[in-house]
Parts: sequence; C-alpha cells; structure tokens
Amino acid sequence: MNLVPGIQIVPSQRMIFDIPVCDLSWAEAFSFADELASMPIGQTVISFLNANNANLALQDKEYHDILSRHIVLPDGHGVDIASRVLHGKVFPANLNGTDFVPALMTYMTTPRRVAMIGATQDVLKRAAANFKKHAPWHTFIPVSDGYFDPSQSDAVMARVREARPDILLVAMGSPRQEKWIDRHVGPGHARLIIGVGALFDFVADEVPRASETVRQLRLEWLHRLLHEPRRLWRRYIIGNPLFLCRVLRHKLTMSSRTPPKGARRIGQRLL
Repeated sequence: MNLVPGIQIVPSQRMIFDIPVCDLSWAEAFSFADELASMPIGQTVISFLNANNANLALQDKEYHDILSRHIVLPDGHGVDIASRVLHGKVFPANLNGTDFVPALMTYMTTPRRVAMIGATQDVLKRAAANFKKHAPWHTFIPVSDGYFDPSQSDAVMARVREARPDILLVAMGSPRQEKWIDRHVGPGHARLIIGVGALFDFVADEVPRASETVRQLRLEWLHRLLHEPRRLWRRYIIGNPLFLCRVLRHKLTMSSRTPPKGARRIGQRLL
C-alpha cells in the first residue's frame, strides 16, 4: 500500500490472523476506492480475504506479509465467522470481489481507464466487452491473458504503462496474483490495483454465478463446488473445516495472551 504522503485515508480495520481487514459498509468501500483512484499521485493495492486465502496465508509467510501491506476487504461467510469469534461481531458487508468490482465500476461516475490482466485471451476479451456494456463511460483495456511466461512480466507491464490506466485489474488467482503484483507493479502503472481472482470468468459468462437467493444464504461456495468439484473439493471440503479450526485455535491463543482481570504488566512479568 502506497498512499499519498500527508493524507490519512486508511479506514478502520480488524485483525484476522494478524492481517488487517477493512471494516467498511458497501457505500464506504465504494467511496474509499473511488477516492484512491482519483488521487493525483500514489498507488494502492486492494486484495480480498476469504477462508481459502486465509488458509494459504497461514502456510505462506510471503503471501501473509504481502496481504498485510495491502488494503484488504472481507470476502465471504468464513471471515464473518472469524470476525464474530475474534471480535464479537461480523463485518458490515461481504465485499467479495465478484460483486464489489462490477458495482464499483457503476459507482464511479468519472470516466476511468481500466487495464485488465488475467484469464485466457478469449475470456479476457469477452470480460472487457461485457464490462463495457455494464459501464460504457469507462474504457476497458485487455492487456494480457494470465498465462504468459514470468520472464515476460516486464514487457506486460510496459504495455500497461503505455495504456495509462487509472485502475489495473489482475486476475490470476491467489496467491499468484498478489505475489505478481508485489513484484512487478509499481508507481506509474495505475493509481488503484485490484487482485480479482476468478472475476473475469464470471463477467465473461464463462462460469455461472449462483442465484441471488443462494448468495443471500451465503452458500455460493456450495454452488461453485457442485459446478467444479474436481478443482474445488479440496478448498471447500478440507479447507473450510480447517479454517474454522484455525479460527478457534487463534482465539484460544489470543485468550492465553490476555492478562487476567486486575493484573498489571511490568516489563515482561505479570504481577
């Protein structure tokens, strides 16, 4: 995260596994992201934390450290459970990227240039075309699919710089996209960078979304599992219970660090 010096716009946050996650409503998140994209200088990266990403971050210190440097938004029922267990309340909104980014494009009334990296070439082009139908006042630029050789990263970013975007969307899946952004995206590429996971597949209608009812019931993960069982069974069947166990263990660890009521700490000794 690289915000403009002297301007403090970081919102309130809650710690989930030592990762600061923003405590924002939909309206607050839209206003915040729009302000970031409007800044004359500086650069900010927005990422999302869900149960799967949290599991990955707990196993990968580099990824954990990168997320800790980004603006992180809460994604899904899992992080709401973690927030209730660890902080006594859920997040104000489920700011998952699949809903947040298209809605953000609608919210932003100032025309923006939006560069896009990720997915296959066909899906990328269809996603850009559908984004244009969704928010025609913006310019959507499909820069590159997400399957280029890592040695071509600098060339891809040179094309991004030529496109002069205000916003860069990177869809490579986690943790690859966050690590790639951390290594290759820098000042001059865009004001606002967002790691968007599988968003382009959904926008291009390559992968069907769950119905509104299923989403309101917070069961979109089950919809995705039923449609892509071979790819996602490990994430949900093993990952979800593992995440809940880690939340409870983290809560117990936090409790063990809390001094007993009435005690006072002097140096490193509890009296």
